[in-house]
Amino acid sequence: MGMQGPDDPSPKPIEVAKRMLEPWKLFTAPVFHGLERVPGRGPLLFVGNHTLVGILDAPFLALGLYEHKGILLRGLGDHAHFKVPGWRGLLRQFGVVDGTRENCARLMEAGESILVFPGGAREVSKRKGEKYKLVWRERRGFARMAIRHRCTIVPFSAIGVEDALDIVMDADELLQTPVGRVLANLGLREDLVMPVIKGIGPTPIPRPERLYFRFGHPIDPSLYGDDWQDDEAVSALRSEVARDIEAGIEWLKEQRHFDPDRHLVTRVVGEVGRRLRKKP
Repeated sequence: MGMQGPDDPSPKPIEVAKRMLEPWKLFTAPVFHGLERVPGRGPLLFVGNHTLVGILDAPFLALGLYEHKGILLRGLGDHAHFKVPGWRGLLRQFGVVDGTRENCARLMEAGESILVFPGGAREVSKRKGEKYKLVWRERRGFARMAIRHRCTIVPFSAIGVEDALDIVMDADELLQTPVGRVLANLGLREDLVMPVIKGIGPTPIPRPERLYFRFGHPIDPSLYGDDWQDDEAVSALRSEVARDIEAGIEWLKEQRHFDPDRHLVTRVVGEVGRRLRKKP
């Protein structure tokens, strides 16, 4: 950790969040792969895929790193989050900052561990047919900043949420309806229009799918030189990170396929069996 500032996270709110998330943790039983590959010191830039809705697995990524590695993540949030009273205050309690280049540079220079989802809001509001796909468009800022500040990149992959939810109507479809036209007239950014989803039955409550995370090998940006204005080097680094994340997603799908405790019922039965065997 670098120098403490007013937006820095502290263990106290994280412990509160941990207790609040306990029921959802029991529901999803998060599992982590590759934690041993995460470096012990920063600055670190954790770069990964944003899943549908966005907030159903990211808290467990942060909690997992805190519990297993003692890392307090600093999230780079979409500018829109910081325009919402109350919500922006809550985010700041957990160390999330407005995702500007200036804030990113400050955190890197302080040796912090930073979380970024290059897909941003557009990757959260996925369309039909985009399940577990990276929707980064031409975003390369994270790679440019990593080269400029010599910040090690830790790619990570996450699956589970998009098996727990189905898209009934995506943003493209919704924007063609009267409701969508009202949203457009109000000036709402298109990438902030969330899809209509369903989970258990017709409700938006997610099905009890297990969450899986995988951390890849750290990537040293100095291998791409030290010219952060070299677009070719920046693009090459971006592509390496994207390939690792996509490979991680496929690897996690395979692990999930052979996981005997993937489903809630088998996890509950297994836990009951383990407790019965422990009895004298």
